[in-house]
Amino acid sequence: MEEMRSRGVPTWQEELASLMDGGLQYDDGSPINQDSTTPFESSLNGSGSEPVESLKEQVTGFMKSWGEMLLDLAVGCKDVAQQTLVSEDSVVVRKLREPAAKVSKKLSFLNEYLPEDRDPAHAWPVIFFVFLIALSALSFGSDNETSVPVFKKLRTHPPGASRVELRDGRYLAYQEIGVSAERARYSLIVPHSFMSSRLAGIPGVKESLLKDYGVRLVSYDLPGFGESDPHRGRNLSSSASDMIDLASALGIVEKFWLLGYSSGSMHAWAAMRYFPDRIAGVAMVSPMINPYEPSMSKEEMAKTWEQWLKRRKFMYFLARRWPSLLPFFYRRSFLSGYLQPLDQLMSISLGEKDEHVMRDPVFEEHYQRNVEESTRQGTAKPFVEEAVLHVSNWGFNLPDFRLQKKCKANGVLSWLMSMYSEAECELVGFGKPIHIWQGMEDPVAPPSVTDYISRVIPEATVHRLPNEGHFSYFFFCDECHKQIFSALFGEPQGPIGVTEEKTETHDPDQRETGSANISTTKG
Repeated sequence: MEEMRSRGVPTWQEELASLMDGGLQYDDGSPINQDSTTPFESSLNGSGSEPVESLKEQVTGFMKSWGEMLLDLAVGCKDVAQQTLVSEDSVVVRKLREPAAKVSKKLSFLNEYLPEDRDPAHAWPVIFFVFLIALSALSFGSDNETSVPVFKKLRTHPPGASRVELRDGRYLAYQEIGVSAERARYSLIVPHSFMSSRLAGIPGVKESLLKDYGVRLVSYDLPGFGESDPHRGRNLSSSASDMIDLASALGIVEKFWLLGYSSGSMHAWAAMRYFPDRIAGVAMVSPMINPYEPSMSKEEMAKTWEQWLKRRKFMYFLARRWPSLLPFFYRRSFLSGYLQPLDQLMSISLGEKDEHVMRDPVFEEHYQRNVEESTRQGTAKPFVEEAVLHVSNWGFNLPDFRLQKKCKANGVLSWLMSMYSEAECELVGFGKPIHIWQGMEDPVAPPSVTDYISRVIPEATVHRLPNEGHFSYFFFCDECHKQIFSALFGEPQGPIGVTEEKTETHDPDQRETGSANISTTKG
């Protein structure tokens, strides 16, 4: 230290003291004005020339900074995804490479519709999304242009049906009109169709007509419909048993007649198959059969299916393949609590006469009350069961009802003996009268169904009705009902008298003769 002083070199203490004494200087030795405020101090005091940064600008800068950070993060994630998922060695690419190549090869024919300078990998996704946007726009526009129909609300009615207990402890609800059991000349049992109930019977049939022919008309709710108890293992065999048990519980000990309308004919077929000895004869109006009936030819099946709309075909497909999906559609239609138009509900396009019948207030009232009773229990299970029964294997085929000889031939010798002897042969099939009324403009049960029935059961008497539809001949038509009763029972004889012995006008073991295809018109 002393040596530095002797050499004339100032120490750091002396330099610091000189700065404090002489003030701050620039490099050229000129002093810095200590009275002048710094830019930072000016900004604090608000007197400087630099503008003050507002809160909005600070927030904007902060958001820009965060945006840049997020962008960098996204770029990093993209790079990671490309390296781990899209690279040639990734697991995803190895798994999807072969299926994607197969799909691309099958759809490669679509690339012919693209311009030559368009890459299919980029063009088709754009076309797909543009199509979705256009479809959404069209749907939105059509919804705004069309008026929304106002559906009637289904009412809940108090229970009040007559019920009988079956052998298994279940109760079956029924309705009985016409003459009393003691004076009934004929007993007629009517199983109802899909989305119907015991209240249907023969819609609009007059009490006077039933009295003229001495008919006791009994209609009932199928298991799970109306006020009838459900059946866990319901099939066509149990359906036929329920019908026989109901007849026995109501005191119908003699043979009774059956009338099946639309899908209700399915239960009439079952009773004919399993209890033919209890049936005097059968009437069917617009009968329906299993649309997958194996004994139908390809032409007959194609002619039947082409009459139905796509939605109806789709419902048949679901009932056969995925019946568990049916409740989803049922709860959005007739189980929604609101009454929809019948043609929309059944997915059919009605003819002129059917539309005229449906516009009648009497028909509308009957239709609403019938649906209300049918859906009383509020569950889709019986409707699903009915739909599945319609398209499933019935356990029998319609050609089984054809009258034919069956010989007990265990060998060639027995077969040769049967050719000369009738003792070893018996007549099989349904040997009672079968009458079928078919509207030629029926969109639900098309005439091709009756053509098939007439082919496999030539003994059936078919009444072909020109210009009639699915509803026009059966609903609220007095003359039509009279024609049906006249064909079944002959001339009206009235109820049985007090002293008159109860007999059948038709011999149940004798088949009616006549043409198998008869055309009649509504008078």
